[in-house]
Amino acid sequence: MTDGRARGREKTYLQRMPSSQSEWDAKHRLAADDSTAEPAGILCELLPLLPPGAALDLACDTGRNALFLAEHGRHVTAVDWSGAALEILEARARTKNLSTRRIRGLPDVKRSAHAGIDLVQADLERMELPEGRFDLILNIRYLQRSLFPQIGRALRANGMLLFETYTQAQLDFCGGPKNPAYLLKAGELREAFPELQVLFYRELHAGEGIASLAARKPGGKGRGQNGH
Repeated sequence: MTDGRARGREKTYLQRMPSSQSEWDAKHRLAADDSTAEPAGILCELLPLLPPGAALDLACDTGRNALFLAEHGRHVTAVDWSGAALEILEARARTKNLSTRRIRGLPDVKRSAHAGIDLVQADLERMELPEGRFDLILNIRYLQRSLFPQIGRALRANGMLLFETYTQAQLDFCGGPKNPAYLLKAGELREAFPELQVLFYRELHAGEGIASLAARKPGGKGRGQNGH
């Protein structure tokens, strides 16, 4: 049985932000038995308003949001650096009778009308998002500013972005990142995607510092036969 000191070490480790792939793998394995993670609140709140079509979950972690979308009939491409996180996602998908498929990279993504999850193990700092490929992109609890222009380009016309992560207000609370490089400045997220139309925005400073954005890529009234 795990003693109090071991539990304390585990809690401290889970609160400290990992800095390498092996540390992220270890973090996810420590939390593998916790199946209570709820999908992001912004995803649940706005689910009825999300456009149909291909979804991309960036830095998907162990898949709480990808699984939620797949359970609601979506086909999702889930990307994460941690192989352990994707293994946990895969196991949880099996318990829900959701299909999964391992693919080598985002260029291998194929359009599908069937619910399920494509899994991609990749370092987002070393990959390019394909242009005009997704109708919905999720970026939850992850901040990589170099992805901002890629995200805008990766959305199809009328596609939607849901983005939610920590702000510098998180420095007033326990947990979460402490490095300012991984914290949004006040109002930064609202201005981060000038090519998109902001539909919803808020910043919270209660229990944690979080900014949330829903934005749509302008486009024509319809799509051509190739789906673009």
